Amino acid sequence: MEGSKLIINRDIITEAAAMAFADPNLQIPDRYDRSGEVPAGEVVVADDDESYDLPVVDMARLLDPEHREAEVAWLCSACRSWGFFQLINHGVDEAVIQKMKDNTVHFFELPLEDKNAVAVCPDGGIEGFGHHFRTSADKLDWAENLIVETQPIERRKLEFWPSNPPTFRSLLHSCLILSPFYSSSSSSLGPCNHPEKVIGIAPHSDGFGLTLLLQVNDTPGLQISKDGRWHPVRPQTSAFVINVGEILEVLTNGHYKSVFHRVVVDTERGRDTIVVFQDACINGVVKPLLELGEARYHAIDRLEYSKGHATEIFSRGERFVDILKK
Repeated sequence: MEGSKLIINRDIITEAAAMAFADPNLQIPDRYDRSGEVPAGEVVVADDDESYDLPVVDMARLLDPEHREAEVAWLCSACRSWGFFQLINHGVDEAVIQKMKDNTVHFFELPLEDKNAVAVCPDGGIEGFGHHFRTSADKLDWAENLIVETQPIERRKLEFWPSNPPTFRSLLHSCLILSPFYSSSSSSLGPCNHPEKVIGIAPHSDGFGLTLLLQVNDTPGLQISKDGRWHPVRPQTSAFVINVGEILEVLTNGHYKSVFHRVVVDTERGRDTIVVFQDACINGVVKPLLELGEARYHAIDRLEYSKGHATEIFSRGERFVDILKK
């Protein structure tokens, strides 16, 4: 990392990689073969005595004076105990949600040449179409990924905003008017007949304030680490799956938790998702709110925080906020 530039390792998708994603019967290329590091751990299954459904928060109840107090308490409990929840009755128009899903499917179904029209830059940029992040061991997740930065406006690089599908840019602009967010990421994971050898998305915690995920299809894959086990997530139709990022953990002085999560591949079906990230500050300071008592985390400049998070997650697979703890 040099100066103020944040270096993120992302690779362009090659024809060989695209062929491997498209045909689950092909031999797995070496850079995706992670047999020695596929995360283990007990996975909670549907017939366990305990329920593994995420807490569901109802936005309508949050806005209703009669139910607000109880629903806020439920929201706080979800953020403390899970770091994740599902949000229903959020008010986002169903037609807009469907257009977002259609655009995502359309983009990832394009020929590789068309998708690479907005390919990630090889000089360490984060934006564009390409692989998910490359590990320090030069290994790759089993995923295609499109990332665009949206805030602040002066940092937008429209050359990375796809013009195909034709409605992609206008729809993204419309969504930003409704709710400004820092960046957007869409992912597509192809099926794979050797799930024991590949990683869909490696275990990680998110570095922003909040993450909002919309599942495009019903293929499972997202799992959350809780109490030493992996808990599969079953998203409700049109619900947003929301999780606490590390910045929000710091802001709340550790009351809310940013937890590890991962995505596993399916042997028969692909999985598409849309994710938007809400940041807590731009060029400010990341530190606990004063009204929450004695600070449990050291204050840090926002850019330095970003560098530290990237280093810990992508190089070591660790949470940066643990280093900030006093």
